[in-house]
Amino acid sequence: MDSTATRTRRLGTDLPAWSVPLVFVIGAVSQYLGAAIGVFLFDTTEPATVAWLRAAAAGLALLVWRRPWRTRWTRRGVTVAAGFGIVTVLMNIAFYEAIARIPLGTAVAIEFLGPVAVATLGSRRPRDVFAVVLVAVGVFLLAGVSIGVAPIGVAFALASAALWAGYILVGKRVADAGEGLDSLAVGMAAAAALLAPLVMIPQLIIDAAVFADPHTWLLGVGVGVLSSAVPYALDQLVLTTVGRARFALLLALLPATAAIVGAIVLTQRPAALEIIGIALVMLALTVSAVPTRKPTPEPPAPL
Repeated sequence: MDSTATRTRRLGTDLPAWSVPLVFVIGAVSQYLGAAIGVFLFDTTEPATVAWLRAAAAGLALLVWRRPWRTRWTRRGVTVAAGFGIVTVLMNIAFYEAIARIPLGTAVAIEFLGPVAVATLGSRRPRDVFAVVLVAVGVFLLAGVSIGVAPIGVAFALASAALWAGYILVGKRVADAGEGLDSLAVGMAAAAALLAPLVMIPQLIIDAAVFADPHTWLLGVGVGVLSSAVPYALDQLVLTTVGRARFALLLALLPATAAIVGAIVLTQRPAALEIIGIALVMLALTVSAVPTRKPTPEPPAPL
């Protein structure tokens, strides 16, 4: 896998240190603003269809950007990339099914159970065990607030967390192959094509008219660009500037960012227990991200 310094030279860009948190937050706001736009589509379109539109738009944007056909691909490379893409798209489908039923900030906080659990299983540090206890308590509080209204939403958020764990494990294999961005482009496009029948057939049965509405495609592309293309590109800039250890620390800002976007755009005001649960998840991410003498790799943010 390329080192951070190598990636910096390849991209030929670097951010001023003072701007790094701002750029990261802009990417996070874009990601969850895209998700909020997706929520507006739920009145006419199934959440799984919105997630598929996001994946298809992101895959197309990444193909145009990366032009992976210039690389010589092996059968194994294509298979791994497609598997990575399928896990990513399924993770997004579970997440969108969750935010169709529970608040955005709650869903984002719950799905962090996946990467924190992976970090704990791959580490012997007591602080990581403490982190998973914190996030588990936070998720319990969040689920307790939401369970009376939409238990299926919590279940989908937990499924998204499990798929995020799979995303990390498969993504490491892709990154180790040295063609992470190109594999992501191929994987997202392949997954969108392979999963299209799984998503399209239920939507056609429920309401086929949405595919004749230009707004569905326009908002779907907007969701894909805002939720995937923009934040991923900005994350790459942040990574080349601060490296993976500090990037892991910045991930703690995501649950709060999602909650704020949900409150402003979707008028989802978190209850007191939800605020405490989100704060515990953020504290867990901060504890887990503090490096030791030999830093451990942090989980990548979900696409």
